Amino acid sequence: MGTDLVEVPRFRLALERRAGLAERLFSEGERAYAGRANDPAMRLAARFAAKEAVMKALGVGLGAFKFRDVEVTKRPGGAPELALTGGAAALAAKQDVRAWHLSLTHTDSMAMAIALALG
Repeated sequence: MGTDLVEVPRFRLALERRAGLAERLFSEGERAYAGRANDPAMRLAARFAAKEAVMKALGVGLGAFKFRDVEVTKRPGGAPELALTGGAAALAAKQDVRAWHLSLTHTDSMAMAIALALG
């Protein structure tokens, strides 16, 4: 299990100050989903927290795989789910992770994710 908490205003500022950060961290689908909100930073912060929570659930830190190797998608009913590719998928397979549970929440000031790896 991994969890992460992100300060939305701080994350918003990082997105504003670092050109290309959103493209480096998020898939096209994640950026499009966030872009439909009045404040995309809240949705992106929750997805960033999910990527960090996956790292923690796998017992690794920054640099173990690319942030874009973890994508937050939506199930038909609207629940968030994870799609792992590249290094993240390889690491999960090595640890015999067969499925994931993901929970996201956010307010104007905080975004949180909990990722549970199932073997």
